[in-house]
Amino acid sequence: MPMGGFAAAAPAAPAAPVEEEEAPPAAQEKTLFTLTLKSFDAAAKPKIIKEIKSMLGLSLVDSKKFVESAPKMMKEGVSKDESEKIIETLKGLGGVVTKD
Repeated sequence: MPMGGFAAAAPAAPAAPVEEEEAPPAAQEKTLFTLTLKSFDAAAKPKIIKEIKSMLGLSLVDSKKFVESAPKMMKEGVSKDESEKIIETLKGLGGVVTKD
């Protein structure tokens, strides 16, 4: 018996070859989007601030700072339906929102 009272372990069996996963097709439709407020019409600023306030749950002061710091990321991980709804709402108020 080797010194220390431990028997030598048998060598480990070689690992099975790792199968490569198939890459998803490039044409797969994206399901989650990031929305960015790019710009807005100056005359529509109060309406945009109110909408951002209700949409993001910010205070009035934070909503104003958010809108004034455009372009700024609004939401991440938004579904396609919800993103289209948000874009149309803000577009109707005079805002420009992009979907990435």
